[in-house]
Amino acid sequence: MKTQKSIPTTKVERSAKFVKTGIQIGGNYIKHYSKKLFNPQMDREQLNEDNATDIYKSLSELKGSALKIAQMLSMDKNILPKSYVDKFTQSQYNAPPLSGPLIVRTFTKNFGKTPENIFDSFNLSSSNAASIGQVHQAMLNGKKLAVKIQYPGVGDSISSDLKLVKPFAFRLLGMSERELNIYIKEVEERLLEETDYELEIKRSIEFSEACKNLNHVVFPKYYPELSGKRIITMDWIDGLHLKEFLQTNPSQELRNKIGQALWDFYNFQQHELRAVHADPHPGNFMITPDENLGVIDFGCIKEMPDDFYYPFFSLISTDVINDKNKTIDAFRKLDMIHADDSPEQIEFYHKSYGEMISLFAKPYTSKSFDFSKPDFFEQLYAYGEKISKMPEFKQARGVKHFIYVNRTNFGLYTILHELKATVKTDTFKPHIR
Repeated sequence: MKTQKSIPTTKVERSAKFVKTGIQIGGNYIKHYSKKLFNPQMDREQLNEDNATDIYKSLSELKGSALKIAQMLSMDKNILPKSYVDKFTQSQYNAPPLSGPLIVRTFTKNFGKTPENIFDSFNLSSSNAASIGQVHQAMLNGKKLAVKIQYPGVGDSISSDLKLVKPFAFRLLGMSERELNIYIKEVEERLLEETDYELEIKRSIEFSEACKNLNHVVFPKYYPELSGKRIITMDWIDGLHLKEFLQTNPSQELRNKIGQALWDFYNFQQHELRAVHADPHPGNFMITPDENLGVIDFGCIKEMPDDFYYPFFSLISTDVINDKNKTIDAFRKLDMIHADDSPEQIEFYHKSYGEMISLFAKPYTSKSFDFSKPDFFEQLYAYGEKISKMPEFKQARGVKHFIYVNRTNFGLYTILHELKATVKTDTFKPHIR
């Protein structure tokens, strides 16, 4: 893959990139409607393909929060045209890496020394390049290490980037202004945490220690003394990403084993730690040669306060959903039903959200679940598409915690679906008062 020799870091440079992309998209629309004059039956497939290509190219060169948005959207398969999903999925595994000299300058600026002054060897060619930083392989005292280096300017540009990406997100997501503002604000808070590598080191050590007794889940050792505000050093974990793993045609038994490890990893955190690894895209996991699930990134953590955890999980793990009054009370606590809603609106949202949660909670309501069956996902996507077109859902509803908790669970479901795994879903249950 061609390396990137520079990265726009100032607000002016990054703004110019967005403006240029906006002009390209405008040109794509002109081309589309010009062709449509001569062929009225032409659909938007080529337009979507052109726009997705231009937007992804721009975001991948900007890195940081701009590319992270693409990564998040690629996981929400029911809200974007297929062309965007296909293109944005690239950000889950790889983006154009920065060149060696730029990495050395970044390393020296943040660490005070070149990589060669610290490690016995350091590969200037990145092994993986994603949204916030890229990973290089190094050796020290005979140990193979992974060194994650944050892209220059990423932490300083989050707020301004999100303002610039807002018009693209507004068009793609179809949200109301208020709803989009809530979404952007929550994303901004998590991204600011993700660019704080000192916080990530602390959390990585805490979470890997807390989860160390889970079956078939492994973590790298982290080295705070070789890390800093923009650099993280950890053990190198050999293995295959999900896409590569599936190409080896693994047995159903192995698919189930990895799927069970993934389910247990997430539900142990949700219910025992009340904080969860909220970035469940496949690039954050490796399947190791000894058939374990390696977790290699703890940058995005979502904590669940009591006033969210109890009403939310009471709805999906108890019989509360079968009691109308208790359900409406939980919906009020979660801001899904508002204080000024009319009786007709209360009835509508009780019915609509009840159907949605009953569908979403299916894996939680039985002792095991077969994620290979497409009908469950077809129903989920169909319901999501249905409500996205209903005027009643154009106004923002639900507390902000839904953004990352829903993303986490849907991301988990999606990976399990790709694995075609059957898992025991009663291993770690919600603790409901």
